[in-house]
Amino acid sequence: MSRSARRIPTVNLSHYRSGTPDERARFVQVFGDALKEFGFVTVEGHGVEDALIRRTYADVERFFQLPESTKTRYAVPERPGQRGFMAFGQEHAKNRKVGDMKEFWHVGRELPVGHPYRDDYGANVWPEEVPTFRQNTLTLYRELDDAATVMLQALADYLGIVRDTFSNMTVDGNSVLRLIHYPPLKDRFIPGAVRAAEHEDINFITLLCEGTSGGLELLTRDGEWIPVDTLRGQIVVDSGDMLSRVMNGIIPSTTHRVVNPPSTEQDTVRYSMPFFVHPYSDCVLKPLPQTETPDNPARHPPITADAFLKQRLRELGFLK
Repeated sequence: MSRSARRIPTVNLSHYRSGTPDERARFVQVFGDALKEFGFVTVEGHGVEDALIRRTYADVERFFQLPESTKTRYAVPERPGQRGFMAFGQEHAKNRKVGDMKEFWHVGRELPVGHPYRDDYGANVWPEEVPTFRQNTLTLYRELDDAATVMLQALADYLGIVRDTFSNMTVDGNSVLRLIHYPPLKDRFIPGAVRAAEHEDINFITLLCEGTSGGLELLTRDGEWIPVDTLRGQIVVDSGDMLSRVMNGIIPSTTHRVVNPPSTEQDTVRYSMPFFVHPYSDCVLKPLPQTETPDNPARHPPITADAFLKQRLRELGFLK
């Protein structure tokens, strides 16, 4: 296969959930191998309702079409980059000063009064101008969270460790659903910027519902940028920094970006909805014992998920 023809593998999660032993074993192998080689894998049969994705995209579009003065009312200054609205150009990639050409909204986990992480995570805010926004985004959050739990169990099977090793780390985790609007460049443009500069995700894994247009690319282990295109009904999954720390680099965090439209004809609006799967705040990120060998000693000291998140938020320009 030529380098230009390389594509990330596709698996069907229903084969792991309810397939034959052979189907289950094949899912585990292909899923794990894809994350090791590419840091990305395409998942079908994930159980997230297509109609729910359409309804949520419709709500997202309605919100981002509101006037700027209305949208900024839903910014949460005390939790920048964590809940509510973030304005165009405010986020920049690590080690960059120019902001990305996007605006977005964050929906976090809803926890009951008295839960030990409730104050730590903060409360969601909801746009009153889009009445169905809360119901649709929270339902999508729950369905993606359920799918992520199963995928993390499959990853543990791939490594031959206790099945709930990773999924236990994300119980009541600080996971976030990000709803992103990339305006056409002809409407809003920052010199020297791209829609999303090259970066690695902070979290364990990311589940990305198919975007409304192309532009996502990943950097392969041998330095080639390849497109990541998804069909309707597919979710792209990628590995992040926190998983890489726990895996001691065996499954690295994968660099990716969203490039600018290549022509004026393709300069259209783009929406996407990544779900960032995080551990609970005081989960200690340290290499699994099985990953430490004389040839691969521990690459990083232990750190809690909350401390690591705050470190990254400072690097992205959200926290001082």
